[in-house]
Amino acid sequence: MTEIEIVTDFLSALEDLDVDRAMTHAAPGMVYQNVPLPPARGSHAVEKTLRAMTRYGTGFEARVHNIAANGPVVLTERTDVLERGSWRAEFWVCGTFEVHDDRITLWRDYFDWTTFLAASAKGLGGALLTALNPRPKTAAR
Repeated sequence: MTEIEIVTDFLSALEDLDVDRAMTHAAPGMVYQNVPLPPARGSHAVEKTLRAMTRYGTGFEARVHNIAANGPVVLTERTDVLERGSWRAEFWVCGTFEVHDDRITLWRDYFDWTTFLAASAKGLGGALLTALNPRPKTAAR
């Protein structure tokens, strides 16, 4: 697999909420960081973080708009979609991945916190509207 294929398969596994498959692409010393939060260092810490995300989230989508590789470095420009029940947040993300010996050694995402918080608030509003206005049941004919 090319570096781009490894990254896209990794993201696809996360979309399937399949942490086991995603971790097949992780190097033992992998570092994962959502800047400016502290990084998860080592595959065990990364796996723990991803399992927490799948435990609390009910859906994830990574809409890749642009992807490019320069040797072992893969850059992604994407819209990430997080879901928890009827709550849904869509926000722009740029990610840097480094792939060495067919394994991801670094995954660092950058996003605008204001945009993320606004998307979260919008998702909360949508979830509240869904809860307050359930779809009417259609009458049987």
